[in-house]
Amino acid sequence: MGKKDRRRRGAQQNPGLNKFLEYVYVLVGSAIVGIAFNVFLLPNEVASGGVSGISTITKAVFDWKPAYVQWAFNVPLFIAGLIFLGFQFGFKTALGTIFLPLVVFLTEDWEAWSMDPLLGALFGGIGVGLGLGIVFRGKASTGGTDLAAQIINKYSGLSLGTCVAIIDGMIVLSAAIVFDIERGLYALIGLYVTSKTIDLVQVGFGRSKMAMIITNRQEEIREGVLNKIDRGVTKLSAYGGYTDDERPILMCVVDQREFTRLKQLVKSIDPSAFVVTMDASEVLGEGFKRV
Repeated sequence: MGKKDRRRRGAQQNPGLNKFLEYVYVLVGSAIVGIAFNVFLLPNEVASGGVSGISTITKAVFDWKPAYVQWAFNVPLFIAGLIFLGFQFGFKTALGTIFLPLVVFLTEDWEAWSMDPLLGALFGGIGVGLGLGIVFRGKASTGGTDLAAQIINKYSGLSLGTCVAIIDGMIVLSAAIVFDIERGLYALIGLYVTSKTIDLVQVGFGRSKMAMIITNRQEEIREGVLNKIDRGVTKLSAYGGYTDDERPILMCVVDQREFTRLKQLVKSIDPSAFVVTMDASEVLGEGFKRV
């Protein structure tokens, strides 16, 4: 463990405060999703999956209020989730299930922020992804078709990702039929942007590098990583495939800005060292994000 790792170890936060913040995340995230839906997706008829996409279609076909449609789907799906999947969702998911349509109802008279379908799909997808990512950080969800996908997954044997893709695909296909092919393509753009934004919110902007170092001067490099770069390092047992000699591998994870220093360190000690690096999209533990 490096000195930086030890310095970054802090006291655990108050559990009561953490629980309170989780509810705040659910409310704030649901509000962002509801607003993005009303100002970007609905006015441009971009039905990018989920119950919100269904409500966009029913609004165009039957002129039903989206908030009512979302309540009509979300609440029964939540109850079905409790019946078929057990009481694993908790009050926070119930809160998101009810609060999101409430925000849609309260902001239904807001003017559209853009009437360009492409901008609507892009920024609507960003807004929905941002909101859902915040809700997920609160260890909850907004229910909807995600619960339907989990039920199908449990009883069909299909993977959860396949179930989600099937449901969202049917919604996007319906949008293409009800509106036109172009609107269906915009819906796919919105769906893609949403998924990428959720990943960004979950993982963050920071990227780390994991390095695997094979060298004959491992002790010097190990000391350099610990004392000069101030990062932890792990020694892994390994054997050369050609010689069958023992060749331990040094593994360490560094911030992006520290990676250049690591390369310079290894080169200065052993120019013939073999180094393999890869992106580490999320690192949990001391010196990085708290678990």
